Amino acid sequence: MAPDDIHELFSAFGTVTVRRLFGGAGIYAGDTMFALVHDGIIYLKVGAENVAQFDRENVAAFGYATRDGKRELMSYRRMPDRLYDDPDELAVWARAALAAAQRSGKRPRKVRSSRQPA
Repeated sequence: MAPDDIHELFSAFGTVTVRRLFGGAGIYAGDTMFALVHDGIIYLKVGAENVAQFDRENVAAFGYATRDGKRELMSYRRMPDRLYDDPDELAVWARAALAAAQRSGKRPRKVRSSRQPA
């Protein structure tokens, strides 16, 4: 997903910056990363206040393999597909993801989950 596509997708939310990150990209509002892109899929930051939204959508957590072969899950969940076609609702989800990122101190946090990683 190209940066111009991401800017357009989040236009109802506001200005975002896209920065390269570990083979993907981070999506930032100001200095706060609230979403990431990996293999063309957007993942939004999850916290205590918005996790129920993601649970209702049954979307997978972002995960990666560590050097020792373990699978680590992070506190980012796959953005529901329907949000790619609904910029106003995406803006609501993006604001909640930004708030979660701000509450967590702006650092990605590993979480345990029973969900299958993407």
